[in-house]
Amino acid sequence: MSSLSLALRDSSTMLRRNLLHARRYPSMTLQLLLTPIMLLLLFVYLFGDVMSAGIGGGGADRAEYIAYIVPGILLMTVGGAVVGTAVSVSMDMSEGIMARFRTMAIHRGSVLIGHVVGSVLQSILSVIFVGAVGVAIGFRSTDATVLEWLAAFGLLALFSLALTWVSVGMGLVSPNAEAASNNAMPMILLPLFSSAFVPVDSMPGWFRPIAEYQPFTPTIETLRGLLLGTEIGHNGWITLAWCLGLTLLGYFWAKAVFERDPK
Repeated sequence: MSSLSLALRDSSTMLRRNLLHARRYPSMTLQLLLTPIMLLLLFVYLFGDVMSAGIGGGGADRAEYIAYIVPGILLMTVGGAVVGTAVSVSMDMSEGIMARFRTMAIHRGSVLIGHVVGSVLQSILSVIFVGAVGVAIGFRSTDATVLEWLAAFGLLALFSLALTWVSVGMGLVSPNAEAASNNAMPMILLPLFSSAFVPVDSMPGWFRPIAEYQPFTPTIETLRGLLLGTEIGHNGWITLAWCLGLTLLGYFWAKAVFERDPK
């Protein structure tokens, strides 16, 4: 059997292991899934009239604000989902399973690949579920073509892949699950400091660069452009650069930590 076949076989085995683990312990998944749904309902029905005041130059109605906020909530769903990956990887490290995998006759990279692919699949399923909630409360994307929908789906998958590799690195260097959860908390907090809920132009001048020059804002604006027909501008290229950079950073970081000899 070739090395590629061995890698695919071992990676599929690790993927199945991680999916079974997620199914047996659904509490973390449910917790991370309910957070964006609660924020969506909270900002639409409780803060929607106030938050929408800065949209469209003179305020927007509820339907327009739902259309504005859903893309940001979808990206927040991805950020929340990968926190579970960091916790899962950290648990494998602290419980000694990773050390045992190092001694087994399996493809070394398959352990991390199983976590990454499993996390991306869970993120996409979470996005579909949260998106269905958004549609149920009034989100519509009537102007998007099939190609734009496919591009939006690919963007979510690519962004999920980038954040997942970073979260795997966080999990590998965390001493326990609690530390991994805390280390990955920026994945949930950064969308709060982006254009997810209000436009960047409506933010205070001193805070605007923080919101503008971070990975979530250009990704959210690109997703809005694909689904709602708004101007994408340079945000598409910035998003691709962020995704590529974070993927490479997370991959080489996780690979270096995993292959390092245990103390």
